[in-house]
Amino acid sequence: MRSFDEIFAIAADRHGGADALKARLPKPATDFAAIPDDRVLAQMTRCIFQAGFHWKVIDQKWPGFEEAFHGFDPNRCAMIHDEEIDTLLSDPRIVRNPAKVKSVPENAAFILSLAKEHGSAAKAFAAYPQSEYIELLDLLKKKGSRLGGVTGQRVLRNLGLPAFILSNDVLARLKAEGVIDGPATSKKAQQAIQAAFNTWSEESGLSLSEISAVLAMSIDSGA
Repeated sequence: MRSFDEIFAIAADRHGGADALKARLPKPATDFAAIPDDRVLAQMTRCIFQAGFHWKVIDQKWPGFEEAFHGFDPNRCAMIHDEEIDTLLSDPRIVRNPAKVKSVPENAAFILSLAKEHGSAAKAFAAYPQSEYIELLDLLKKKGSRLGGVTGQRVLRNLGLPAFILSNDVLARLKAEGVIDGPATSKKAQQAIQAAFNTWSEESGLSLSEISAVLAMSIDSGA
């Protein structure tokens, strides 16, 4: 496995030099724990609906989503019942995917459970150190609805938590470095990925988000 400096140099060479690369790196939010629960539910819902769908369509319809789902107030959304779901499935303001619509009240209930124990969902997520990020992903997968895989990773990144995203390019770099030799879905593979990110974080002082971006930009997608 190469050092982070070596991987950074590869990415910098492909993206206009070190300064240009640094300018493109995502910066984690400094006040992540202050994010209200309605915005966490909104981001979960947005990423779930974007998965496997044209993102621009979701972006264009998003004001309608906010209206249809009561501003994503978790208390109100957790009370969405079958009859209301049937109404939503004929509502032109949203994308009418039954499984994804049903994920909203399910994730609202998940958020309320986190808030009851930790004060808010964001505070619960922020309690996980970067070195245990895969444990947080496991929580999203097991306790949330449709929040496994890259969807959960994108939720955390979009909210501003330090988060790696296992995109095709990131996976390609991890395979090139011998971190994994196949899919990243097994517990063993995820532990190996976490260990590699922990090593690169110690070497660089950068967040998971920044390291993830560097790995992605070190791959020539056009090759």
